[in-house]
Amino acid sequence: MPGSALRTRRSSQKVERYRARVEDGSTVYEPARGAVRAAAAEAAVAVVSGATRAEIAPALTAAGLDEVISATVTVDDVSRGKPDPEGYLIALELLSAGADGSIAFEDSEPGIEAALAAGLQCVAVLGTLPRERLARADGIVERLDAEAVREALA
Repeated sequence: MPGSALRTRRSSQKVERYRARVEDGSTVYEPARGAVRAAAAEAAVAVVSGATRAEIAPALTAAGLDEVISATVTVDDVSRGKPDPEGYLIALELLSAGADGSIAFEDSEPGIEAALAAGLQCVAVLGTLPRERLARADGIVERLDAEAVREALA
C-alpha cells in the first residue's frame, strides 16, 4: 500500500475511533455545555478549533450544542492555524460581528495569541496549562461554566 493511502486509511480510522468515543456527548462536560448555552442566550456563538470538522461536528451534536452554535471554524477552514488570528477573523465574518465586544474563551497559549491578535477580549480557562502560562489573557477563570460566561459578558 503506498504511503499516502496508508496515511489516509490511518487518518480515517482515527476519526472513526474518535466519533465512537464522542457519540455519548461526554467529551463536552456539563458545565461547558451550560457555558455555551448561556453565551448563546446572549449572543451568536462560534467554535474556533484546531481540530477537524469531522472531529468537532460529532462532539457538538452528541452534546446537544450544534443547535446553539452559529458558526464553526476548524483547521479545515484556515490556511494558518493558531496562533495566527485567521480562524477568529473568519468566525467574526461568519457571525457578522466585530472584534470589539466579542469574547474568546481559550485554554492554550496559541489560542490566546490568536484571539488577542484578532482584537477579541480573551478569557483563559484553567485546566490545560498553569495560570502563569495563560497570563497574556485579559482574564482567567477556574473553569468554563455558565457563571464564567455571565461574568465575562457583564
